[in-house]
Amino acid sequence: MAKITARIINAFVDSGRGGNPAGVVLDADLLDRNAKQQIASRIGVSETAFVSKSKVADFKLEFYTPTRQIPHCGHATIATFVFLVQQGRIKSDRSSKETIDGNRDIILVDDMAFMEQTAPRYSALPEAGTEATFSTVLSSLSLDTSDLLPGYVPIVVNTGNNFLIVPIKDQSVLANLQPHFGAVESVSRELNLIGYYPFSLQTSVPGRHASARMFGPWYGIKEEAATGMAAGPLACYLYDYIGIKQPRLIIEQGFLMDPPSPSEIIVDLAIKENRIQGLMAGGRAKLMREMEIEISE
Repeated sequence: MAKITARIINAFVDSGRGGNPAGVVLDADLLDRNAKQQIASRIGVSETAFVSKSKVADFKLEFYTPTRQIPHCGHATIATFVFLVQQGRIKSDRSSKETIDGNRDIILVDDMAFMEQTAPRYSALPEAGTEATFSTVLSSLSLDTSDLLPGYVPIVVNTGNNFLIVPIKDQSVLANLQPHFGAVESVSRELNLIGYYPFSLQTSVPGRHASARMFGPWYGIKEEAATGMAAGPLACYLYDYIGIKQPRLIIEQGFLMDPPSPSEIIVDLAIKENRIQGLMAGGRAKLMREMEIEISE
């Protein structure tokens, strides 16, 4: 048996509280895929980052949910890089990560980390004859068209991972969503989604641009408190579709969970000639605890 040290680090904390817990395992070079999946399942949080050496970036990061590996994870990235700075392993204001889907830049500002995401790609829901139609999506959230933000419909947005952005008319409807997780999982599987990201333009904290929730049952996540890889697509949607033409957008998440776990995600858009060229999504993180996990060698 081998003992592995894992840290639970809350990313996107809001004024030092809340946030989304991520597992972080440093020096994971000798762990194989089965060991990483076993550790992630034992840790039990929505995603765990495994950090090892890289020949093409400063660090190699691999991300696992309790059930499978995924290409990117926003909150686990932020948790990892804030912790690496705190451990003295990064002394610059710039770094980078290697992932199974390519390299991404990291910017470090004061006590925050920001991660690079790509320019958005938008995809409408498929027509009739699939399990992911407009009506199926609404029924999977126990909604009808009157619950949506008038004039807007759900759309898949990708800045690294696919998320279904669902515009909700107000925070009351958002707070009272009743997902049918089996149906959400079926739609997510068909569209290759990490999950649904319903949002409202009404927020709990004045001055923020949207309040969101994230449901990802296909990846073993019923709901999580902060999703950096979903906040990026939402910020692009707010800019391109809603018309909030600001280079910095602030998304809150986790306020409507039971129990609440307030989170703040900051998204900086790179704009050229009114088009989004890319973005950096980030926030703060806080070490919560360490745990020892025994695995068979």
